[in-house]
Amino acid sequence: MMMHTTLAQLRTLKLDGLATGLEEQLTQPGMAAMSFEERVALLVDREVHCRSDRKLLRLLKNAHLKYAQAAIEDIDARSGRGIDRREVMSLALGDWVSAGHSVLITGPTGAGKSWLACALAQHACRRGHSAIYQRVPRLQEELRIRHGSGAFGKWLLQLAKTDVLVLDDWGMGAIDSTTRSDLLEVIDDRAANKATIITSQLPVEHWHAWIGDATIADAILDRIMQRHHRFTLTGDSLRTERPTTSKKEQTIDPS
Repeated sequence: MMMHTTLAQLRTLKLDGLATGLEEQLTQPGMAAMSFEERVALLVDREVHCRSDRKLLRLLKNAHLKYAQAAIEDIDARSGRGIDRREVMSLALGDWVSAGHSVLITGPTGAGKSWLACALAQHACRRGHSAIYQRVPRLQEELRIRHGSGAFGKWLLQLAKTDVLVLDDWGMGAIDSTTRSDLLEVIDDRAANKATIITSQLPVEHWHAWIGDATIADAILDRIMQRHHRFTLTGDSLRTERPTTSKKEQTIDPS
C-alpha cells in the first residue's frame, strides 16, 4: 500500500520517468543486489531521459515542420544533387544555431530544398533548440490577419525568441509593402542572434529584385548575409508518382 501511494505521488509531481523506473525495479529480482545509491542513480537517469523525450516531442509539435520525419541521417547525397554530406553534417553538428547563422538553400522545384531545411530544423530540435516553420507565400495573408487582430506584436516576439526559423518558398510570388516591412522586422530581430533557414527557387542574386524596395532589400539582405551557409541543389525533381493500381492507392511524394 505504501509503494502504491509513493508511485501515485511521483506521478502527481509529474515524475513519470522516476515512477516507471521504480515500478520496473520492483519487478526485477536482480535489483536487490544493487546498493541504494546505484538504484537511485538509475531512477534519476530514467527521469532525465523521460524529460528529454517529452521536450523533443513538444519542440517538434510546436515547429510544425512540413516534413516532420526528415532527418539529416537520411540525406540523399547522390552525385548531381549538389549536396556534400560532410558539409551538411558539419553544419548540423556545429554551433550555427547558437551563433545565429543563416542557411540559404536554393535550387529548382522538387530538388529537396524544403526537406533539407526541415532536416536541419529537426536536428536542431533534437539538440534542444526551438523551431518554427513558415511558408512565405502564405505569410502575407497571415500577417494581414495578425495586424487586424492586434496579435502581430505578440507573434513577432514569439519569432524573436525561437532558435530556428524556417522560411520556405522565399521569392515565390509578389509581396506588398506591408509584408516587406514585416519581413524586415522579423529578420532584424534575428540578425546575428537567432538562426534562420531560407529556401528559394530564386538564386540569391535575384532576391534583391524580388523584395522590390531597394532600401528594405538592402537592409534585409545585409542582415541575412552577415554569417551564412549556402547550399545550391541541382538535379531532377525528386517528386515522383507511383502508378495507381487501385482506387484505394494514392500518389505519394517521397521527397
